[in-house]
Amino acid sequence: MAVTTHRPRPAPTGHARARAGRRPGARRGRRATALLYVLPALLPYTLFAVLPALHTAYLSLFDWDGVTLPSFTGIANYRKVFSDPQLRAAAWHADALILFFSVLPICVGLVSAAIVARRSGRRGTVAVRTLLFLPQVVPLVAVAIIWRWVYAEDGTLNQVLRAVGLGRFADSWLGSFSWSLPAVGLIGTWVVAGLCMVLFLSGTQRIDQEIHEAARVDGAGPVREFWSITVPLLRPEIAVALSITVIAALSSFDLIYITTGGGPGNSTVVPGILIYRLAFGGGQVGLAGALAVVLTAVISVAVLVINRLAREAP
Repeated sequence: MAVTTHRPRPAPTGHARARAGRRPGARRGRRATALLYVLPALLPYTLFAVLPALHTAYLSLFDWDGVTLPSFTGIANYRKVFSDPQLRAAAWHADALILFFSVLPICVGLVSAAIVARRSGRRGTVAVRTLLFLPQVVPLVAVAIIWRWVYAEDGTLNQVLRAVGLGRFADSWLGSFSWSLPAVGLIGTWVVAGLCMVLFLSGTQRIDQEIHEAARVDGAGPVREFWSITVPLLRPEIAVALSITVIAALSSFDLIYITTGGGPGNSTVVPGILIYRLAFGGGQVGLAGALAVVLTAVISVAVLVINRLAREAP
């Protein structure tokens, strides 16, 4: 009589376990677990960000003063956004602020990060780094009030100019049609440069120091080392800084509202100020909603383009 024996099945290999992990049931289980972790943050975000944004998009299709019954107008508000000269001027001012909120802070942050990184460990480095980053942790409303005092006719800036014999250049900076926008923009440069520096400093710490040492052995000076090694290897951090600062420039509101209120005239009006005026002062909630939707779309596209270019850059 033949006796059959049962051999133990071999343990599943790594490939077999991977195939089992790719089963629909396993994927659904992982997604459900991940959703449970995300849910505590997703619920308030949906409640306080997504739903108000959708409601704003809905209101942008109506002509509504915020009190009486709204009347449906379709995309008429969006046509007005792209045809109204005042709205186009606000968009131009926001574009101009990109120079002060984004380009200048990134340049200043790169240079200061390179200098601080080369002096790492020396006396005073921590104090310099703290002073440069300090404006980022001060509330922006307080920053705006302080700079209003600096820019006043009898403020610190004009007093310094008069003290050094340059009193003819003193001006009412925030009341000047020519200088109000650059004056506000320079405040943004002062605030954001410290954040850019900290981002770039964190990036320099992941760069292998042997690369810098090899460049120095080959005779590269500080400037050559900065342009050939530091800047190319900081591309991910530059993309992050560019995204953050462009968003700050295009969505600026509180700094301009406190310093100039959009004046003198409309020389510092930006989309954020205009949305506030239309919704709460002009009784044009639908038009304000349309402008807010367009502004959100422009910011989203700008960030997507920046990230795409950062990924595709050599």
